[in-house]
Amino acid sequence: MLYAFLKPIAVFVMRLLFRVEARGTQHIPRRGAVVLVANHSSLLDPPLVGGMAPRRLTFLAKAELFDIPLFGALIRGVNARPLRREGADAGALRTALRVLDDGGALLVFPEGTRGPEGVLREPKGGAAMLAILSGAPVVPTYIKGSGAAWPKGRRLPRPVKVVVTFGPPLTFQRATGADRKAHYEATSRALMAAIARLGGLTTATPAGAPSPVHDVTQAGRA
Repeated sequence: MLYAFLKPIAVFVMRLLFRVEARGTQHIPRRGAVVLVANHSSLLDPPLVGGMAPRRLTFLAKAELFDIPLFGALIRGVNARPLRREGADAGALRTALRVLDDGGALLVFPEGTRGPEGVLREPKGGAAMLAILSGAPVVPTYIKGSGAAWPKGRRLPRPVKVVVTFGPPLTFQRATGADRKAHYEATSRALMAAIARLGGLTTATPAGAPSPVHDVTQAGRA
């Protein structure tokens, strides 16, 4: 109820301040499990993607945020779930897989933390593990302008145009060999390459990375 109440308010404010625009929303399946993976350069990114997506999202946020009085309760009320950034967080992985098992939509930032606008950093392995273990379609997402609107270290945001672009959904198969770690790492790089292409960046899928398959069946569901 809190999510449904706050979303239109947040969208109104973001359109007013950042003239936020969504592109490619037709690529997000309207029902069923899906993972959205996006670049991350601002605190604005979760509400920007959540506001532009045509369905309710669950997202993972660093565990320290949940310790802040009132704010922790607020973000939990809008479907945030805690994630420990130091080492593997098996509890967060299980929570995320339950969301997908229930047919939910999950937002993940593969880079794990904020960075400069227009720069993609080395991804963590969590998004790839979710994509492979769940078998859910993955929608690459590029957020342009949020890092300029509210970069890390700036106290208040400034009015900068923001565009959120959703790409065609991808699917990835489970590893068939013994080297699962290499498969997860290659999948992570392939996800970041898909995000980079949406942003017109130069990152390309490296040699040896698994080839994503466009999931057009779920993308067209109403």
